[in-house]
Amino acid sequence: MPQLEDQFHQQMINIYRNASTQAHYNATHFLTMVTMQGGLAAAKTLLHTPYLPDGFAELWQRGRLDLTMEYMLVQPPWNSLFTENELKIAMDRLAGPAPVP
Repeated sequence: MPQLEDQFHQQMINIYRNASTQAHYNATHFLTMVTMQGGLAAAKTLLHTPYLPDGFAELWQRGRLDLTMEYMLVQPPWNSLFTENELKIAMDRLAGPAPVP
């Protein structure tokens, strides 16, 4: 499992890079969280926040949900790192009503 967690961490960094280059969104707070906590811990923290993370809302507004952490973590093999409840949170965000700008 640690190898998969390391790969997930790298994918989280790639999310930051891709959001920056493809959607012109610099998620510096996201990158700081990933760097300080590690990718998996940062993802779990963001999933359990009582509010919609700013980065998700920004990427939604840009039509790029494919660049969100939520989109990535529901895909194999990353989904095996999360509980059913965490996956439901991610799926609900992806399928839910539009975030309020």
